[in-house]
Formats: sequence, structure tokens, C-alpha cells
Amino acid sequence: MTRIINIVSGKGGVGKTTLTSNLAYALTELGEDVIAIDTNLTTPHLGLHLGIHLAPNTLHDVLRGDTNLSDAIYPHPSGFKILPASMSINDLTGVDIGKLPEITSKLSGTTDYVLMDCAPGLGREAVSSIKAADELILVTSPELPSVADALKTLKIAEKVGKKILGVVVNRVRGKWYELTKWEIEETLNLPVLVEIPEDANVSKSITIKMPLVEYDSFSPAAIEIRRLAHQLTGREFRFEKSKLSILDRFVKWVTE
Repeated sequence: MTRIINIVSGKGGVGKTTLTSNLAYALTELGEDVIAIDTNLTTPHLGLHLGIHLAPNTLHDVLRGDTNLSDAIYPHPSGFKILPASMSINDLTGVDIGKLPEITSKLSGTTDYVLMDCAPGLGREAVSSIKAADELILVTSPELPSVADALKTLKIAEKVGKKILGVVVNRVRGKWYELTKWEIEETLNLPVLVEIPEDANVSKSITIKMPLVEYDSFSPAAIEIRRLAHQLTGREFRFEKSKLSILDRFVKWVTE
């Protein structure tokens, strides 16, 4: 059975794309078959994060009916697959985001997980993306405005009858002005699945277009993303730090 999970938030900049790409890798690492979709048609970044930003066929083409779905899905070296969106503003013409549920319906039964990188905000793009999923993961930073926007997204998701798995609190820095896990759970009436700390390795991994979990699987943020993947698959997470491979050490030496 395919699980179609949308990674959503009430605002941009909270790390939806980073979570989507890295969760795809972490699930693949556990033996799951995964397709990641960039449903942010206006400002897509998933392909950019993963080095597939100049794909000849994209979600835009599929939504316009210009190409087949199978021709717009690309394998990533890490093992999962990607359905990228176009970064060209010209490709917004003639695109019907309302057809997105048809695409996820076609993918159902062909893979274990479909992860959707949702557009930020509460516009038609985001709502159509929410409707195209079966389950949602709500992403927020621990600041009050972000949590307030997440609450608005939560209300829309509940209105259309979507199952919300819980909240991922991202970019946690442990500052006094940040909301605590308990305060966020009380505000949203949802469980916090993981708290992902602010991690300088995230920016480094994006620069070299490699998922953080692959770049440094034992960095603080990567550990929590792997923990989340284990939760989704019902596996017990045991953190055992081992030595970096020669390739890992070389990549870190080059990029640091």
C-alpha cells in the first residue's frame, strides 16, 4: 500500500524541501521505494536541492498534458525517484494544479511512499497539494508566527478531512524566546514527532546538491530525520555512531 504524505507548513523558510529530500533518502536507506514530488509550482526548490533542476520534463509538463507521468520521474543516485517542477516562470502558463490528485492517484500502488514538497502558504497551490495527499506532516520553526501560520494550515487540512501525522519542529536553536515542545503540542493539539536542530551541515549539503543524511548521516539534523523515517516505518531507532567512510571524509574535507 502506497502512503502519500505531504510535507506542509503555513509559511516558507521552515525547511519543507530539506525535510522532503532527506526523508526520501532516509526511507530509501531503510529499504523503502520512494518518489518525491515538488508540488511548489511557483518557487520550486526540490530539484535544485538534488541536482535535477534542469530536467527536460517536469510536473508542469504533466499537468499541462504535454508529457506522460513516467517520462517526468527521474532516478536519483541515492536510490529514490524525483518528479521535479520547472523553475522557468514561462512554464506556469496553462498549468492546472487542480489535476494534482490525478497524478498521486496514478502513483498509488507503484511505490511504497510518495512524499510531496508542498507550496508554502494557504493559496490554491498549497490547498490542491493538501487534497492530493492522504497524510500530512506539518513543519514549523519554534517561533510564534510560524506556529500561528501552521495552525491555519492545520485548520484547512482538517476541513478537507486529511490525516495529520504530527509536527516536525525544525531549526531549533534552544533560545529562550523559542516555543517549547509542550507549548507547540498544546497550541496545535498534535504530537511533535521530532525536533530538528539548526545545523550548519544543511547549507553545505545543499551547496553540493546532496541530501544531508547522505553527506553526514551523523550530523544533528540528519539523526533526527533518520529518527522520523524510523517512526514512519514502525522501526525502532538505534543511534550508533560509526566511523565515516573514506568518501564521506573526502567530501567533508572538500566542502568545509
